[in-house]
Amino acid sequence: MDTTSPPQAARGWSSGVIRAAPIVLGYMPIGIAFGVLAHKAHISALNTLLMSVLVFAGSAQLIAVGMFAGGASAPSVVATTFVVNLRHLLMSASLAPFLKRWRPLELATFAFQLTDETFASHSARFPSALPDKAEVLALNMTAQTAWVFGTWLGIVAGQIVADVEPLALDYALPAMFIALLVLQIGDRLQVAVALLSGAAVVGLLLLGVGQWSVIVATVIGATLGVVLETWIKKPSS
Repeated sequence: MDTTSPPQAARGWSSGVIRAAPIVLGYMPIGIAFGVLAHKAHISALNTLLMSVLVFAGSAQLIAVGMFAGGASAPSVVATTFVVNLRHLLMSASLAPFLKRWRPLELATFAFQLTDETFASHSARFPSALPDKAEVLALNMTAQTAWVFGTWLGIVAGQIVADVEPLALDYALPAMFIALLVLQIGDRLQVAVALLSGAAVVGLLLLGVGQWSVIVATVIGATLGVVLETWIKKPSS
């Protein structure tokens, strides 16, 4: 049973909204770009908004729009987005130990709104001190609200802007994620793991691994991190 008092819950919600501010700044332009691209692909405004409300997977949504515009079938779109989002299994597994006392509905809500960016924020905070449920859920909900609002703005802008590419909106999301990653790095070992993981992704992409490269590189980076940490902490004989 959740015994959080109303004032504490209110503080948690406000704190979650504040912590989501960097994510909001990144999601808004990308949401706008998605809305514009969906409009150009002749996807209805209702379906575009529903995709952001019910799917909420930024990169997968952009890929889906491109596939729909290219005449791809629904099964192929579903299969592609499934592979793209397989990384969420790894992200959820890493956070699951901290949420053992959460109820099933709370876990389902959290899992649905877990993205790369909210994961980065949570993974930096959970190990030191698990925030109130209100703060955690408020961060996730604020992020999705920003994405949906950006999508709506993009639908409106799509009737005016012919091409979003010159605006470089696609750079906002990688830039935001790099900033979140830098804030999490605290020592040379983490720097090494981040660089090795990035190099692994690039190498796998060049080898033609495709969307699986992110998952494989994550496993490689995590494994190297554990091996290096164990080696460093191993007492000298």
